[in-house]
Amino acid sequence: MGASSWRDTYRGMSSDNVKGLCLALSSSFFIGASFIVKKKGLKKAASSGVRAGSGGYSYLYEPLWWVGMITMIVGEIANFAAYAFAPAILVTPLGALSIIISAALAHVILQEKLHLFGILGCVLCVVGSTTIVLHAPQEKEISSVSEVWDLAMDQAFILYASLVLIAVFILIIYFIPSYGQTHIMVYIGVCSLVGSLSVMSVKALGIALKLTLSGMNQLLYPQTWAFTLVVIVCVLTQMNYLNKALDTFNTAVVSPIYYVMFTTFTIVASIIMFKDWDRQSPTQVVTEICGFVTILSGTFLLHKTKDMADGSHTSLPVKHPRHPEDSPLIEGIALPLRRQNSSR
Repeated sequence: MGASSWRDTYRGMSSDNVKGLCLALSSSFFIGASFIVKKKGLKKAASSGVRAGSGGYSYLYEPLWWVGMITMIVGEIANFAAYAFAPAILVTPLGALSIIISAALAHVILQEKLHLFGILGCVLCVVGSTTIVLHAPQEKEISSVSEVWDLAMDQAFILYASLVLIAVFILIIYFIPSYGQTHIMVYIGVCSLVGSLSVMSVKALGIALKLTLSGMNQLLYPQTWAFTLVVIVCVLTQMNYLNKALDTFNTAVVSPIYYVMFTTFTIVASIIMFKDWDRQSPTQVVTEICGFVTILSGTFLLHKTKDMADGSHTSLPVKHPRHPEDSPLIEGIALPLRRQNSSR
């Protein structure tokens, strides 16, 4: 009975879904490591120029940052390929593995301490993600990039995209100047909202390239190049604000919060655009929602670790100097979200 159940589960995953799963797992390894390498490059660049969190771009001249960037690009290429084979609701949650990798490397290499509840938060994120993956729908059969364009032009997705763009402009114009240096959700919010649109375009572009390589040339369609333009704009925006978040806040907290918000918005966008839930039973949908709740619980625990610095349960100050020094983190079990100046 058990063997039959496993065979049924395996048959339930198409060969394309298996390929997407393997590509997504390898992507997480590269991306998780890239966070640490880029953070090292940002810290090194900050010692001789203006910090990225304060609007500087001196990290562009730092070789170590470029090593991290190349590592991230390799991971993103694997992720890009994964979206061509499997639905976003399967691929995106597997980014949880990069949380574990980046948190572990941050503890060892960057000496960024993670509270026990932060570790529990990571575990909850992984459990929730696994729940979603096990109940993910099969990939929808698409034979032309024009079909994806029609899905993107649906009224429901147009409304979603419009709301995302309005929210991003409000965050950039009104909130980042005042709260970007003290509230982690501001930078991460921009990255996550824009990321949900970039993933939909990446998936469309991946499908176009997969069909082209199989003999059906999709490069002749103007929709392919429109999706390419959206990908370029969105990725550049994400890279800019993710650099600011990494330079301002601790990696072990940026990674999981970014993952959860990015995953949530991406899956919502996929449900709206590709109608993923239309091909699932109510039980599967409810189980996936439970997975979301588990992930959000993990995020809450990770975010609350900032209140446990130095054994205290009081919140950290909200306002900080705009040019803090790179002082060592507090030695102990706590992980502050914002680096603090050394006491004089």
